[in-house]
Amino acid sequence: MTPAKAILLFLAAAVGGALNSVAGGGSFVAFPALLFAGVAPVPANATNTIALWPGSVASAVAYRRELGEERRLLLPLGLAALVGGLGGSLLLLHTSEHTFVVLIPWLLLFATVLFSFGGRVSRRLVEDAHAPIAVAVAAQLAISVYGGYFGGGMGIMMLAVLSLLGMTHIHRMNALKTVLGALINGAAVVAFIVYGAVVWSAGAVMVLGGITGGYAGATVARRVDPRYVRALVMVIAWGMTAYFFVRTYAVR
Repeated sequence: MTPAKAILLFLAAAVGGALNSVAGGGSFVAFPALLFAGVAPVPANATNTIALWPGSVASAVAYRRELGEERRLLLPLGLAALVGGLGGSLLLLHTSEHTFVVLIPWLLLFATVLFSFGGRVSRRLVEDAHAPIAVAVAAQLAISVYGGYFGGGMGIMMLAVLSLLGMTHIHRMNALKTVLGALINGAAVVAFIVYGAVVWSAGAVMVLGGITGGYAGATVARRVDPRYVRALVMVIAWGMTAYFFVRTYAVR
């Protein structure tokens, strides 16, 4: 690997780790960088997961104070994250990426609308306290399968689910989302290592960048007014949705 590619991958992982700690979507920076560096798509996907996983763990540590108030949701959603992440990673290793590439814009649109309006809708439609948790577990399982397979935008999807549950404090939402993302990617990491799908020369450089960006991003985000962070999440969400619709369908 050339020094220029190593620097590119380190910076992409740092930005991706920071973005994941705030709003999700770090894979949309790190994954293209791997492709640009000459890594094939499926190994790039696996390497991207390995690279950003330590950063998500570092972010979870930085958010440990906010997480303490949401532990009641961690067990059911965490189990769904582990099972789905493992299932999605095995799906990646045994199928093509085409179906998920086509679905990405629609998944992002659904997630962005939920994040933008989910809290308002849930307050009107949900009366049984047990129903939204069951719905959230099912949604988390589906998101985790997608996360284990590709993962781009899964953070925004998880924030949408938490919004649907009625959560509004963005830092607590980010804390829970970050831990769930670490569980999803942790399960996928095991599968990718066992199947030998990781390009370690690129992954080692990106691990360092991901840890740096993940911890720094979470630390900075905790000190910002929650309204501004939520606004940033929405800008990123709608921007990514528009970009992937254009990228997927405008060229057809």
